[in-house]
Amino acid sequence: MEQTELNWAPDPQPHYFSVTELTTAMRGLFSEYFTDIWVAGEISGTKLAASGHYYFTLKDQDAQLKCVCYRMAARYLKFKPQDGVAVLARGRVDLYEARGEVQLIVEAIEPQGHGALQLAFERLKEKLEREGLFSSTRKRPLPALPERIGIVTSPTGAVIQDMLHILERRCPGRHIRLYPAHVQGEGSAEQVTAGIDYFSKSGWAEVVIVARGGGSLEDLWTFNDERVARAIVACSVPVISAVGHETDFTIADFVADMRAPTPSAAAEIVIATRESLLDSLLAADHKLLQSMRLKIALQARKLHNVTIDRARLHRAIGKQMQRVDELDYRLRERWRASLQLRRRTLELTTARLTRLDIRHKFADAKRQLAAFDNSMTQTLRLRLSQASGTMNSLDAHLKQLSPLTILDRGYAIVECDGQIIKNAESAPVGTHINVRLAKGRLDALVQKTVF
Repeated sequence: MEQTELNWAPDPQPHYFSVTELTTAMRGLFSEYFTDIWVAGEISGTKLAASGHYYFTLKDQDAQLKCVCYRMAARYLKFKPQDGVAVLARGRVDLYEARGEVQLIVEAIEPQGHGALQLAFERLKEKLEREGLFSSTRKRPLPALPERIGIVTSPTGAVIQDMLHILERRCPGRHIRLYPAHVQGEGSAEQVTAGIDYFSKSGWAEVVIVARGGGSLEDLWTFNDERVARAIVACSVPVISAVGHETDFTIADFVADMRAPTPSAAAEIVIATRESLLDSLLAADHKLLQSMRLKIALQARKLHNVTIDRARLHRAIGKQMQRVDELDYRLRERWRASLQLRRRTLELTTARLTRLDIRHKFADAKRQLAAFDNSMTQTLRLRLSQASGTMNSLDAHLKQLSPLTILDRGYAIVECDGQIIKNAESAPVGTHINVRLAKGRLDALVQKTVF
């Protein structure tokens, strides 16, 4: 479990917790980091209360921990708490505020040897599930009427005889090939894996059944081996897992393409009939009913816990409502005082405005503005008239002085290379000249000059 490092630094102004604040904070930490854990220890001081709750202590050489198993969870315990027994207890850590005690809320108990196997089973299950080996999308449908059926199981015992009898009775003439393998004890996992690999590589079988009779968790451990699980996943044909009884579950059941509650049921499933389908539905209904009962019991326990906390919640809500009432009263008083102050300010301002009526000032300002407007208009008109007369006089004088006016009287301007010719010496014979008239220009060649 990931450890949270707490760095404490000296605080010049320390914060003081109330007992309730501190216990609430501690309870929050427990619920965040210790929600589903296994604890190993020896049971002592077991007490069964009239309410049906179990109270006991888990201890080892150096420490002890208070535990409680509520009635709803205790109903489903396979192993009841007993003094002096080493167990693995699964649950969550909580803080009982009334006495300030840390306690473990127990939801499951297993004897320590059996519990170690169960813990290994859970870890392997989580690992393979993360890899997607339990996904329903990976699993293949079974052939409806297979001609060739491969079976991996012990050649001795009642399991193979029952399966052969059922297959012969339901649909005679099927080809059945048995791969003998030990299904318990040392070397059994290797033999079961070899049998699955044989049918996968040979391509003979259309479907493979891996079967074993019932037993304890230790007896069925071969089918919780990771090598067997991966061989089932890698098999080239669908695999039916038929290990143990209906209530027994192994890793092979989760990775197989189909899980049969018993070996006999596997023989019925591989060649399905109406009766076998009805039996499967009844088994599923029974399992669903058990699951729903467990869920209802867990929800009832949660509801019971909520009911216990309801009174505390009501008191907390009552205090908050009282605080809201106090704040509402203070807000109303402040609003009333503010409103009165604003009303007095408005009355004083209205009185001043009445005394200082500015309408007369506005009328005087309007008359002055009208007078200024008339005066400005007259001044502008006079200035424009004077400017117009001056401009007309200057225009007439400009026209008199304009060389164009002289040209209109029949005169001309003679130019040569951009220079005005003022005497005949400047334009000897053969010079190209330009004559500018009042309207247009003339290009000429000097043929004769007279001085």
